Amino acid sequence: MKASSPTATNVPRGAEQQRLDETAQRTRHWNRWGPFLSERQWGTVREDYSAGGDAWNYFTHDQARSRAYRWGEDGIAGICDRHALICFALALWNGHDAILKERLFGLAGPEGNHGEDVKEYYFYLDSTPTHSYMRYLYKYPQAAFPYARLVDENRRRNRDEPEFELIDTGVFDGDRYFDVEIEYAKAAPEDILVRIHVANRGPETAEIHVLPTLWFRNTWSWGVGERRPHATRDDPVAGAATIAVQHGYYGSRWLYAAGAPPLLFTNNETNTRRLFGATDGPTYARDGIDDFVVNGVAAAVNPRQTGTRAAAHYRLAIAAGQTVTLRLRLTDTAIAPGGDPFASAFDATVAQRRQEADEFYAGVIPADLDAAGRAVMRQALAGLLWSKQFYHYDVKRWLRGDVGMPEPPAPRLRGRNCEWEHLFNGDVISMPDKWEYPWYAAWDLAFHCVALALVDPAFAKQQLILMLREWFMHPNGQIPAYEWAFGDVNPPVHAWAAWRVYKIEGRRRGRCDRNFLERVFHKLLLNFTWWVNRKDASGRNIFDGGFLGLDNIGVFDRRSDHLPSGARLAQSDATSWMGMYCLNMMAIALELAREDKAYEDVASKFFEHFVYICRAMNDFGRDGIDLWDGRDGFYYDVLYMPGRAATPMRVRSMVGLIPLFAVETLEPGDVDSCPGFKRRLQWFIENRPELADFIEIVSTEAGPRRFLSLVNRARLRRVLRYMLDPNEFLSPHGIRSLSRVHRDHPYAIEIGNERYEVHYEPAESRTNIFGGNSNWRGPIWFPVNFLLIESLQKFDHFLGDEFRVEHPVGSGKELTLWEVATDLSRRLTRIFLPGEGGRRPVFGGTERFQTDPHWRDLIPFYEYFDGDTGAGLGASHQTGWTALVAKLLQQSGMERPAVAGGHQRQRT
Repeated sequence: MKASSPTATNVPRGAEQQRLDETAQRTRHWNRWGPFLSERQWGTVREDYSAGGDAWNYFTHDQARSRAYRWGEDGIAGICDRHALICFALALWNGHDAILKERLFGLAGPEGNHGEDVKEYYFYLDSTPTHSYMRYLYKYPQAAFPYARLVDENRRRNRDEPEFELIDTGVFDGDRYFDVEIEYAKAAPEDILVRIHVANRGPETAEIHVLPTLWFRNTWSWGVGERRPHATRDDPVAGAATIAVQHGYYGSRWLYAAGAPPLLFTNNETNTRRLFGATDGPTYARDGIDDFVVNGVAAAVNPRQTGTRAAAHYRLAIAAGQTVTLRLRLTDTAIAPGGDPFASAFDATVAQRRQEADEFYAGVIPADLDAAGRAVMRQALAGLLWSKQFYHYDVKRWLRGDVGMPEPPAPRLRGRNCEWEHLFNGDVISMPDKWEYPWYAAWDLAFHCVALALVDPAFAKQQLILMLREWFMHPNGQIPAYEWAFGDVNPPVHAWAAWRVYKIEGRRRGRCDRNFLERVFHKLLLNFTWWVNRKDASGRNIFDGGFLGLDNIGVFDRRSDHLPSGARLAQSDATSWMGMYCLNMMAIALELAREDKAYEDVASKFFEHFVYICRAMNDFGRDGIDLWDGRDGFYYDVLYMPGRAATPMRVRSMVGLIPLFAVETLEPGDVDSCPGFKRRLQWFIENRPELADFIEIVSTEAGPRRFLSLVNRARLRRVLRYMLDPNEFLSPHGIRSLSRVHRDHPYAIEIGNERYEVHYEPAESRTNIFGGNSNWRGPIWFPVNFLLIESLQKFDHFLGDEFRVEHPVGSGKELTLWEVATDLSRRLTRIFLPGEGGRRPVFGGTERFQTDPHWRDLIPFYEYFDGDTGAGLGASHQTGWTALVAKLLQQSGMERPAVAGGHQRQRT
């Protein structure tokens, strides 16, 4: 049967939204294929079967080309089906490298002077939510890739020196590199058109081998009864080489490669001869194509042209400044003899999908953003969508090993994640970064979903629900943190994200998904109970939670996990997160109570719990020590040691700003619509007068407005004096995670014979905590800045224009809190926007990025940013939570003036 030719008929405006609707209704499966392939599977916990949990050394980058993965696959600019059974990605060779460029290279955790770090340049340029159109760019040097030099130089450098990057090696000097751009366009859900554009940026003709590769994830070697799929050479069609695919789950597929390139076949099997010195390893192993192309070993590929891994081999000599375009097509229907898989409609269909992408984003991106703002917002959303990944991890099987495989070392059964045997993941999940963090992180994902809701609220909702399903959430109610330690504790932001996604979708679509909100709420009741039972050690509503996602922000490694001399830490941030959690759950319950009055009771419960937390923060144990320091006017952790007085840990950090997150206004109409809740609210205020101090009430014509906040008016002013001071937290690029005052005045405490210190570190971490690859001691972090902006908007909603603060401190200029929030938003977005001389702070001092026309508009969305310069730091493609810049641009714009008046102050 002949495949339907890709057509270029006029599709009405809204074609991408129609595809989203068809996907949601399950009438057409547009999301069956997407960028779900990881960018690093080696060095992950899932692939680690060592006794001591040394993932980086158990499965290395050097082994990855020769060793079959157990739980996933990786590749460059790759796509796969949503189960990662059939994978497609690029492989490249410049004629000088010792290996094929099949996967992105970076430093393992112990190698870098600041922890793991990808050492490549690649960019997610575009994607629609259904991946009907996608675009990706990879920059490949023409000289030998400096693998050893990158490792050796970074290993040589100490933590006070910057990381040594690929661009620092000089390998891009003279523009001697290729821009390899790949476009994907879906003519139909199972018909994927591929264009690969290879541009020689150098001054002379250069050769490159381009090997689009199709392979099967190895599911047949682990004793689970899976049938082995196969790929074979098929008859050419209209001058196109053909690979026929047969898979037990998906049936038949065909990959057509225009230009009839040679086809190479091998098997996705471990090369036990190379890795382990075996004498009876597979004849055609995983690295067979690599060995054939790079080393000229003809016997490494199967002459019968069949196997489980295959590539089309294009060998190109490209003149200086020239671009060559290759075309491929992956489809579920064979082209009949005489047919042409690359008829004239091929390019027209790709162009049409790109136009439909433009039309879709025209309805998402505000029209009054300038070209630079629109480009930043679109690339941020593209990075978020490209960062979806098939994630597979069956902890019980991983712990116990596979049938027919060597038995894992006994210590594994008592080691990492041994208490999470119920966890079985096999889903497409939004990742923080598919190279540096190719595993989900619960609190990261919550922020992803807020940005995802702008383009695909159905996927955002599905992701939030997924983390609460029985095969994710622990039976005790804990949400898994991340694969290195599922039992670690992330901030409880899931309820906040669900509430935000619910409101964003309601505003954008004109309808709210009550069923989603109800499903999330019931599971979060279990998680809230886990927090109360496990993290309130004193039973007095003062919480701890360890590092709580803030990594090295504290004096002690991981804070409450490993404190010296029997010490215990009452955490200001943990307690504040729980106050915020209470208010989020109360807001959700009140929303659900509009249609079901049974939710009024539980809304009352969360209101009361919030007030108890308020009192505990301000009078812990009724002994005169609380988390609010009246002398300094700031919130601190408090250290309790046997036989010693409680000690405030006077580190001015984000820990002391997080209390601002717990704020909500109860409007008269909302309370009046829930009479049961109103009665219990009034009873509580009348019968617990000592607790009513934490509720501010203002009379209006509509009735009393009630203000709930951990931070009252007076304390708000004092905290903001620090937060908005350029010598403390306020940076030109947002709010620092640690006050700049600690640059000259580090905090230190001595316990026993040990001295513990915290210094202001605006850039990379100088400590070994968490491998040194993350730093909360001064840089700008988007997630907490986003919550601060939202909190200021909430304070403004109640306090109004009369409440003004000096901003920046020392300027003599007073602004409303709404205006302050807008200014902070713009400070954050300006990290990515061209400023004076066209320079973008995110690029720091890297001149090629600042000035080269082939680099300057390619935006990497880093994990965090230098507290003084705004330069990007950490994971370079963390367009997970840093994609929040898209939400900030959407709601606050660039340089539009802040307008007073409630009707203009729309946070959603």
